[in-house]
Amino acid sequence: MAIPLLTYPSSSQNQRVSGYEIPGDEQPMIYSSDNLLSPSEMDDLIMAAYRQIFNEQQMTLSSRQVYLESQLRSGQITVRDFIQGLATSDVFRTRNYDTNNNYRFAQMCVQRILGREVYNEREKLSWSIVLATKGLKGFIDDLLNSEEYISNFGYDTVPFQRRRVLPQRTQGDLPFARMARYDEYYRDKLPKPSIYDQFAAFDWSTFVREANWNNVAGVIMLFVTITLFTLLIGYGLNMG
Repeated sequence: MAIPLLTYPSSSQNQRVSGYEIPGDEQPMIYSSDNLLSPSEMDDLIMAAYRQIFNEQQMTLSSRQVYLESQLRSGQITVRDFIQGLATSDVFRTRNYDTNNNYRFAQMCVQRILGREVYNEREKLSWSIVLATKGLKGFIDDLLNSEEYISNFGYDTVPFQRRRVLPQRTQGDLPFARMARYDEYYRDKLPKPSIYDQFAAFDWSTFVREANWNNVAGVIMLFVTITLFTLLIGYGLNMG
């Protein structure tokens, strides 16, 4: 018999307050598959899901779940199913569950899946008990099946941090993930959502500014040499 979820008070936080402010940079970007998405829009939705579940620090090529991405693109699974697959994947378990205690892991999952901070230590304890008794998959399923998740994100919306800003406060809630790495080594390991993202339109001013002119000169000399050699061969054939 499963242990019922320990009750905890739902203290007032930003996400429990209706918002009337004008949308701006501080408002979350909402990604949903409610409407038919173009390939690029689906790429953005998938990247948003990875960013929400893995955070910036773990968005590497080795984190990609290509099979799940294919199922989502073809409509075989919903966005909620995709989130469930990411949160129960081996790479998520290795990098998050295996490296944290149950209390910290429960807090992280409430942040990333329900889009809010835990209300208090009692809620953290209650979800930790679920994790200990049902295991990782049972714990993730309970979060995704909760009325809070369904009412806020449903089956087609990527979870996001809800209501970071209150007009009455001088400073809103900070993002849960604040340790992004942007060095060249890390950028090279970021997943490419589309092959077309690897190419950019040719721009002459950028080429002049960033080109390695030693290499350019070498290519030009090689081209001139090949051209002259071809002309000489053609001239010799004509003379013969």
